[in-house]
Amino acid sequence: MLEALDEAAVGRWSSAVVDTLTRARGRLDELNVFPVPDGDTGTNLLMTAQAGDAALTSADGTESAWTVLARGAVLGARGNSGVILAQLLRGLADGLAGAPRVDGPVLADALAAAAGAAYAAVADPAEGTFLTVARAGADAATGSVAEGQTALADVVRAAAEGALTALRATTGQLAALRDAGVVDAGGAGWCLVLDALVGTVTGTTPARAPLDGRPARPRRWSVPAAPAPGPGSEVQFLLADSDDAAVARLQARLAELGDCLVVVGVDTPDGREWNVHVHVSDVGAAVEAGIEAGRPHRISVTPLAPVRAPAAAAGARAVLALACSAGLAELFGTEGVTVLTAPVDAVDEDAVLQAVLDTGAEQVVVLPNHWEVTAVTARAADRAREEGRDVVVVPTRSAVQGLAALAVADPARRFGDDVIAMAEAAAATRWAEVTVAEEEALTSAGRCAPGDVLGSAEGDVVVIGADPVTVARDLLDRLLSAGGEMATVVVGEEPALGDAVCAHLSAVHPTVEVVRYPGGAGAVPLLIGVE
Repeated sequence: MLEALDEAAVGRWSSAVVDTLTRARGRLDELNVFPVPDGDTGTNLLMTAQAGDAALTSADGTESAWTVLARGAVLGARGNSGVILAQLLRGLADGLAGAPRVDGPVLADALAAAAGAAYAAVADPAEGTFLTVARAGADAATGSVAEGQTALADVVRAAAEGALTALRATTGQLAALRDAGVVDAGGAGWCLVLDALVGTVTGTTPARAPLDGRPARPRRWSVPAAPAPGPGSEVQFLLADSDDAAVARLQARLAELGDCLVVVGVDTPDGREWNVHVHVSDVGAAVEAGIEAGRPHRISVTPLAPVRAPAAAAGARAVLALACSAGLAELFGTEGVTVLTAPVDAVDEDAVLQAVLDTGAEQVVVLPNHWEVTAVTARAADRAREEGRDVVVVPTRSAVQGLAALAVADPARRFGDDVIAMAEAAAATRWAEVTVAEEEALTSAGRCAPGDVLGSAEGDVVVIGADPVTVARDLLDRLLSAGGEMATVVVGEEPALGDAVCAHLSAVHPTVEVVRYPGGAGAVPLLIGVE
């Protein structure tokens, strides 16, 4: 009988959770009718628990086991239920990782905080769900402490029993559960997680009927549920290179686009990352929102209803790329896409709309290729959708990101999958440019004067100098300090600048593959992409 949970106990509990969910996986999948009857709750809970346990197994012991378990679960969370489980584990880690002793009262407080954090992570929480069961277990744990039953064993038993009582009540709280005659699948999974904790603390796991709490009524849960009404997909990705303000904007945008939105953040050695989960009809718009908020990666799209993927017919799909110079227009034109050429400050919404319609395609991907025209192209896309076209803007912020997106485009793929691949390729390409200041301004690298050469990375000025070659070399070194296998260089009107840059790459970064293109008149002196 443990009086406190130590690091070794966390590991044993994690392993027990994986074992328990492995055995219950199929039954949990069968129970899954809410929020959509896609039959994967048990699978998602198990995969999330496995990700956390794998992180613990490979840990070097320099961090708290709670922290490692939570981070592994968040980064590996799958599906709506998996992300909620990960948030509960992260909430526990927030309260327990720095605690000198994890006894009954400390655990009870952490369970309460974790349940509160899980509610906060879900955009539109409903009662009769996983959240309800988690909160009830936490309330029972804190109630045990308030009544003087403060031993760790008393607290974990109370949490498990409180969660189980709430689970049995979920059938009457949600119409989908009541109609199917089942308890909530995610809540049932959490009860199993708490039972595993009881077993870790006391040495005896509660003996219960399989998924105890299912009402004694006809087993309608065994009949395959109908697919969710209307089209829809589960979109999930990890988001890096972002901040709390950007994530808040992302949550607001995704809440407008769909439902079942859950966003959970966790600190990693490379910075904070968020696991984002949402159900939407417009997959492209959800990915666009992710790109605008940071760097989405490990993007997955799963249809929530059977989807028939028609073969791509000739003329059924097109790509429209914007170019600010004749050289860039020729470059994109050689890729076989439609090109709209105009200076950045002269891009017109009506012209973009007309270019989309003139493609004659039912499905169109738009590549703005400059951060200043993304909003204009988005408005034009909205108008094109009103006219019956399926239009997605992949928000490429530079021409080099547009080239990266085109490199992976495949019209033989389903449209949504192709958009995802293009968006991932663009997001994975870091971009920079060398320009000349036209007026005095205060930049992130200091004050610049007209005629100064500016080196910008991802839109922020990081180098100011007098010589384009010197600035370009410094800029490249900064970009490649974070790694990179290929550099794309688009040279404006001065070929000598391109020669100097390529020579520098060959001498200082010999392992980096270099691809050079002419940007021509009207292009900035130098565009750089690093993948």
